[in-house]
Amino acid sequence: RRLGLRTEASLRFEKGADVFGIIRAVDRAAQLIGELGAGEVVRGVCDEFPGRREARIVELRPDRVNRLLGTRLSPESIRGYLENLGFPLEAAGDRLRVTVPSWRPDIELEADLIEEVARLHGYENIASTLPHGPVTEGIRTPWQRFRDRAVDVLARSLTEVVNYSFINPRYFDLMLLDRNDRWRRVVPIANPLSEEQSVMRTTLLPGILDTVSRNLARRNEDLALFEVGAVFYPQEKGLPEEKLNACMVATGRTATNWHVPSIEMDFFYLKGILEDFLSTVGVAGWQMEPVTGHPAFHPGRAARIRVGEKEVGIIGEIHPLVRENFAIKQRACACELDLEMVFAAATVRRMTAGVTRYPAVSRDLAVLVPDEVPAGVVARVIQTAGGELLKELILFDVYKGAQIPVGYKSLAYSLTFQAPAETLTDEQVSNLMQRVLQGLEHSVGARLR
Repeated sequence: RRLGLRTEASLRFEKGADVFGIIRAVDRAAQLIGELGAGEVVRGVCDEFPGRREARIVELRPDRVNRLLGTRLSPESIRGYLENLGFPLEAAGDRLRVTVPSWRPDIELEADLIEEVARLHGYENIASTLPHGPVTEGIRTPWQRFRDRAVDVLARSLTEVVNYSFINPRYFDLMLLDRNDRWRRVVPIANPLSEEQSVMRTTLLPGILDTVSRNLARRNEDLALFEVGAVFYPQEKGLPEEKLNACMVATGRTATNWHVPSIEMDFFYLKGILEDFLSTVGVAGWQMEPVTGHPAFHPGRAARIRVGEKEVGIIGEIHPLVRENFAIKQRACACELDLEMVFAAATVRRMTAGVTRYPAVSRDLAVLVPDEVPAGVVARVIQTAGGELLKELILFDVYKGAQIPVGYKSLAYSLTFQAPAETLTDEQVSNLMQRVLQGLEHSVGARLR
């Protein structure tokens, strides 16, 4: 098998050869040689057998035979069947101690002996009966329902693809990964079909990038794809760790029609799909933080996705050198999530509230903040200062240029306030807006534009 050779001998010996039958074979060969006059037969045998093992003994319970086969065979009948096959045995109380002959290496368990009894008794003599037992309703576990839900939600905006779990280790070089990167800690395949599929994947990203490359080579240039599949990490002991990930990729432009103009499927397009996905599956309070150290993503155009203190994924534009390595000439953005961590952060039950009959009040707010302050941080400060009465917050404008000081940017938000039990007055809304401004000034150094 190591050399990839298939011969008559390999076919015979892989099924198990009778080592103890060698003496009978050489005696028969000597007999034929003597009969043909090709030699003189002498007494004795020279036998070198360093690996001699004791014969295997398997205990058989006659009541177990009848329980599995649905028969009423007597112990004497069972014993007779096995003796006819050349199986030495002896009684040991209510059991039979069966010595497995050397020419039957396939007999290892009690069930193997029961199969031999059924074969000699005749399958046609075993009555057919319908299975019976308590019937229970099969249901999916919460994790299985979440997994199916995740696929359904992603399929609303993206097209699903399925790639092999075996990948080429060369992919890690194409992704510019460091030698000590965790994605390089792979599980090798003991007998790979080819070098192209010699290790188990630790990330879905290279497979889906290869799918994009093959589609672009066939002039399918507008792609929005996703894959939900297992990744594998080696462990010091036991089997590898298997986890379920989701990977999304977008490149090109959306379809053009008479009603909706075509837009580029860029970072913000994919971020919108991510926001919709996390919101739909019940993940709240997630945040995005800039990341610059990942070699597969463009520095300054990538972010890690956090829920609390845990990092559940990464999103960003693919690095130009990585795109070049995968023969992807146009810009592409990707996102990969650890679905098990997303499931742990998701709230399955959703609480609903009645629609209030009191009107909402909307106010616009434009502030100047330093360039290095992310818009997400500003939004969280506004949410905290606005409290429960702030029902909706929308960023509708980002501006840098004339009339804006160097090192600053203008962020314009629309804030909607609403109370469940009263109509908000102008004074109440003004106090809320003032509290928001004070919070922004104290937390991020913002000032009103």
